[in-house]
Amino acid sequence: MKTPRPLPGELPFRPFTVAEADAAGVSERRLRHGSLRSVGRGIRAPRTTAKVPLVARVRPFLEVNELCAASHVTAAELHGLPHRRRRASDPEVYHVIRPEGAAHLNRPHVTVHRAKLFEDEVSFAQGLPVTTPARTWLDLAETVSIDELVAVGDACVRIPYPDLEGRTDSHCTIADLRRIVDRHKGKRGIRKARIALELIRVGSDSPQETQLRLELVRAGLPEPRLNVQIVGPDGRRGPKPDIAFVDYRVGVEYEGEHHGEVQQVVRDITRSESYADALWTEVRISKRHMLHNAKAAVAKVRTALVAAGWRPDSKTTAP
Repeated sequence: MKTPRPLPGELPFRPFTVAEADAAGVSERRLRHGSLRSVGRGIRAPRTTAKVPLVARVRPFLEVNELCAASHVTAAELHGLPHRRRRASDPEVYHVIRPEGAAHLNRPHVTVHRAKLFEDEVSFAQGLPVTTPARTWLDLAETVSIDELVAVGDACVRIPYPDLEGRTDSHCTIADLRRIVDRHKGKRGIRKARIALELIRVGSDSPQETQLRLELVRAGLPEPRLNVQIVGPDGRRGPKPDIAFVDYRVGVEYEGEHHGEVQQVVRDITRSESYADALWTEVRISKRHMLHNAKAAVAKVRTALVAAGWRPDSKTTAP
């Protein structure tokens, strides 16, 4: 096979449309070369695109398909919301939504959902039409569990950290989620969405924190508050626990894998000292405590609460 002529610009590094290649002066013969593969009518790609960002991989599919927007798990990934990770052995499939009544569309590598879609349920993420976070959350109700849906909802309504995320507003509010549920009565997954809606809280920073909170409440422990500011008896501000039982001065911290890093260990020690100064009890939970429906985590938190005066018949703290 003869060495092909180099493609112009960024075309060698990502999928592209035939129309885009034609505008760049690429010949039809070059597009038929074995160094490229067809990933659907009107779309070509290098032999491997594994390291290409999702936004670049999905863009051509939306450019050649009018009236479509990225949706479901594809939209969740583009918005940075929690989603099930695709296994390396699974074929890559993009999810797009198309208004009901639009012509049927059948393309390789694309799952097309035809459904009722309002104009205000489509936004843009990195220049691509994509369902809004609230609509994405509702669409995910079709396939994920209630707990997973709560985790996505928590991520939607979470207040971001501007210095880290470059935004100041949450993706949406609980009221936004409630409105979209009310708008789509009878939609597949709507009952699951209604249940999840009542469990969503503002303040969870990760799916693991959400799961821990759900397991604690499910085990009959008080309803906690999330990321509230601790103030010690001397008025000094202490840490902001992931999960706080304010009435009992018990804070729960979920520690991910990064907590083994040296700098994070130093921060964790300082945080523990701040708990002691504020006369609060710190409970540290890791991945190993979450096995078997978080039985070990529940036991640790229950022990701390009982030591602080809680009893199963005590009044719970409102969120």
